[in-house]
Amino acid sequence: STSLDLKNTPPTVMQEMETPTICALNGGAAGYGMDTALGCDIRIMGKSAKLAAAFCKRGLVPESGGTWYLPRLIGWSKAAELIFTGRTLKADESVAWGLASEVVADEELMPRARAVAAEIAGNAPLAVRAAKRMMRMGLNEPFPEHVHHVYLQLLPLMRTEDLKEGMMAFMEKRQPDFKGR
Repeated sequence: STSLDLKNTPPTVMQEMETPTICALNGGAAGYGMDTALGCDIRIMGKSAKLAAAFCKRGLVPESGGTWYLPRLIGWSKAAELIFTGRTLKADESVAWGLASEVVADEELMPRARAVAAEIAGNAPLAVRAAKRMMRMGLNEPFPEHVHHVYLQLLPLMRTEDLKEGMMAFMEKRQPDFKGR
């Protein structure tokens, strides 16, 4: 687990992180807060949480990545509607729009986020980081080049202790004990 001071971290830092990021959204996220939430890999919202795209209502544009993230996350038309109207989405609407993975009761938010983090942490860390890297690259390259880049990521993973452990654990019907090597 990594901790960032998001008030003093440019959006590009989080975008370039290879560690998976989970946003546990427990209140209103507007402006920079919404863009920061969108920059996370997984968003889980408490029932009372909201995403507010109020930029144009304030005379601004989504300055911290929203104009890049939103069309990729929800398509051009929905992104345009959200940005141009400056609408605020409740948690269940955010899930319906494809901006969050799930809504949980407010008091269950942090336990649920930690459970998802633990599930991710139980996997081979080198493979998880490579998968995130490939997903990010895939946003900006044609399919044939992407498949080639994935293959180049696969080759070093094939030589890791984690791959051997993952295969042995599968064969022995047990949970793997990955070391990140």
